[in-house]
Amino acid sequence: MIRRDYLLRMVQEFAEALARIRRSIAAGQYDEAGEDLDRAFLDLIGTGAEAVSQLSETELLAQLTLNEPTHVVRQKSLMLIALLQEAGQLHIAENRDAQGHACWLKALNLSLTLQMQDIDFELPEFVPKIEMLHEQLREVPLPLRTLAALWRHYERTGGYGKAEDALFALLEAEPDNDALISEAKVFYERLLRQGNQALEAGNLPRKEVEAGLAELRATPGLTERS
Repeated sequence: MIRRDYLLRMVQEFAEALARIRRSIAAGQYDEAGEDLDRAFLDLIGTGAEAVSQLSETELLAQLTLNEPTHVVRQKSLMLIALLQEAGQLHIAENRDAQGHACWLKALNLSLTLQMQDIDFELPEFVPKIEMLHEQLREVPLPLRTLAALWRHYERTGGYGKAEDALFALLEAEPDNDALISEAKVFYERLLRQGNQALEAGNLPRKEVEAGLAELRATPGLTERS
């Protein structure tokens, strides 16, 4: 009961702080929003917003795991994603697009990591969805590891058209990657085992799946590798 009360209080206090930050950004009160963000990051992981910008996703997760039980780490990770989203919004509002995109990319990578650990976990309302984070970064070249995680995410969640888009971006970046080409072929073969309704709902009709597989099979050397 004590642990549950602690977690509920932590979430409530965080939600109130997040609401203040969002109101300040919406009202153009950027200095106030920055101060609240800095305090929120300090409360969450013991370091301010500037230091957070210098840490990798792995380092940020390591900070969260110090002396905390698993269920608390999970909740704090979700809070961190929400704060990174708002930090990105603040940077963009102040015309610091590169810093804003960096925050959103960290939030996206953290979200993908958590979702791979537990795909059925229901996200609180304050946490931005993977699709939203991805959309915010639509004009930004994504790292290959992010594209690979998005490919897997969209396939798992039935967004087959978006999965194919991520796959195409990977293939464009690494056209001579034999292992990737083989994995892509298996991806299309898995989709062909789906029903027409599921493929249509995922915005990748069967004819497009068949065309994608045929194109891969026509790739020079693929027949010998398969």
